[in-house]
Amino acid sequence: MLSQASRPLIEATLPTIAERIVDITTDFYSDMLGTHPELLDGVFSRANQSSGEQAKALASSIAVFAQHLLAHPDTTPERMLARIAHKHTSLGILPEQYQIVHDHLFGAIAKNLEGIITDEIAAAWEEVYWLMANALIKLEKGLYAEQANDKIWAPWRVAEKALASTASMAFALEPADDTPITPALPGQYVSIRVLTEDGLRQARQYSLTGSGAERGFIVKRDEDGEISPILHDRIQEGDVIEVSNPYGELVLSDSDRPLVLATAGIGCTPTASMLEALAASGTDRKVLVLHAEGDLDSWALSEQTQRVVASLPNAELHVWLERPGEATLSTGILRKGFMNLSQIDLPKDAEVFVCGPLPFMRIVREQAITAGVPAAQIDYEVFGPDVWAISDVEPAAA
Repeated sequence: MLSQASRPLIEATLPTIAERIVDITTDFYSDMLGTHPELLDGVFSRANQSSGEQAKALASSIAVFAQHLLAHPDTTPERMLARIAHKHTSLGILPEQYQIVHDHLFGAIAKNLEGIITDEIAAAWEEVYWLMANALIKLEKGLYAEQANDKIWAPWRVAEKALASTASMAFALEPADDTPITPALPGQYVSIRVLTEDGLRQARQYSLTGSGAERGFIVKRDEDGEISPILHDRIQEGDVIEVSNPYGELVLSDSDRPLVLATAGIGCTPTASMLEALAASGTDRKVLVLHAEGDLDSWALSEQTQRVVASLPNAELHVWLERPGEATLSTGILRKGFMNLSQIDLPKDAEVFVCGPLPFMRIVREQAITAGVPAAQIDYEVFGPDVWAISDVEPAAA
């Protein structure tokens, strides 16, 4: 809970901090990684640093947390914190690293707010920081404790590698040692860490296409990316790569309410394991599977999705293709253009899961709300830094 002494200071300075937070976090990352370059070796993504996405994500999370404390002083933004904690544990973030972050973050605040920040204001924002940091440390400690082993990274061998679509590669892994395996829940992801050309290790998160002890994932090639070309071109069957335990808070629930899975592009990967789990359970739950793609050949899980949907008694498949050509589906309805939820009967009591490019998710979320689905029943998965988090929290009361 935010103290009464700090509350008016946070209220008064939040607009100024929010206005300058991206500059603050950009300076923070530059200073911290300059002092601790080891954090770029397998922890921080230098691609996200270069693009500025990581700084935006940190800025969003700090602003969200402060806003939430002002509007709801007895609670914390649980969904946002859970999302961050799962990402952190997939990368092996440790409690002592929060002090490093603190020191460089408040150095950047002092630099960017020189002449504005006072000792009292700095102390109030330090309170916000440690409330957030300690909440994350507690969550992350619990997530580490749930694993079947105490390793951040374990060796897995590439058992199979095959094209999944015109631009995507599918990988199936098998254990390369006797590290106990944590069963994955449907919808979770793992971090994959590989050695880059200059000898630096970099990690990326990939959704698992199966659950339990299976470890399979799909990588869409990004010609401008650093890791996907390595996985596509350099990593071969028989090679051993480093893989984290499974993480991710957006998993298949045991609810019997209608389920809507709305995806675009490679965003279909986290829903693949959900569909497989539903089929294995023999559920009669109503499931709407909605997918948008450029053309049928680009859809990484086309055959698997159609097969599983056909096996579910109350499932429907709706596919939107920008370039349908002569494409046909073995099951489901095919439409031309972009996904439009007004074209289907969307259950208002449904759980809605959205995954794909950020503009797609924003549009589909708005369409679902317009159709009468409460915002609290709509969740999303972001591939990369979550720069959308700030939209999930109501503004603080004046």
